[in-house]
Amino acid sequence: MAGRHGQYPPELRERAVRLVAECRADHASEWEAMRSVAQKLGIGTTETVRQWVRGAEVDAGARPGVTSEESAKQGRLKAEVRELHRSNEILKAAAGFLTAGYTGSREVRGRARRPRDGRRAALGGEPICRVLSEHGTPIAPAPTTTPAPGGLIEPRETSS
Repeated sequence: MAGRHGQYPPELRERAVRLVAECRADHASEWEAMRSVAQKLGIGTTETVRQWVRGAEVDAGARPGVTSEESAKQGRLKAEVRELHRSNEILKAAAGFLTAGYTGSREVRGRARRPRDGRRAALGGEPICRVLSEHGTPIAPAPTTTPAPGGLIEPRETSS
């Protein structure tokens, strides 16, 4: 059944819900009205029409439940939480990498000093992105930046 979500266009769903409401009085039960509408419109199962009708009733406030809008908002928030957790894992991995082998203050005039080549191996000075990538942590591409005279990073001017 995977991949079948959204098989029917929204217009067809709205039409089916409207037809069930209109022809409900012509049938002995709501289920029979739904079955009739499903057959007329060529919808796979009566259960599909029933779910659309129940969802429309919830959205209209006639039935308790989570509305379509609330459900979509929950989905967006869950995706945002997943992305924040992923970012936190990257930051934790980076912090662990940066603190491994750190022995003391390395600041000179307000900016970090690069270790000399002979000390780089002893201090674990491999490029962090390469190490994190080797350990399976995905890294976004670095922005185009250049070091400023005061040690701060400023965006490069690009010719467009």
